[in-house]
Amino acid sequence: MDNKTIENIAKQISESMPAGVKEMAGNVEQRVKQTLQQQLSKLDLVTREEMDVQQQMLLRLRERVEQLEAQLAEQNSSNHKD
Repeated sequence: MDNKTIENIAKQISESMPAGVKEMAGNVEQRVKQTLQQQLSKLDLVTREEMDVQQQMLLRLRERVEQLEAQLAEQNSSNHKD
């Protein structure tokens, strides 16, 4: 989750609070943002780009395994003909 999204969530939470609560709490938006960032940093998350790279690597690996399986099957069928 990027900082802009976190800021938007914090702003929405802050704006939804009654005025009296906002005044008592001071800078609620900043506190919520800090708390969200701290909690999210504890999660083991990857970026979308990292996920896309991993998916491409897995696709290439799958294709390579299929090629090797086909070669192995071809060799096995050749060996049985002899």
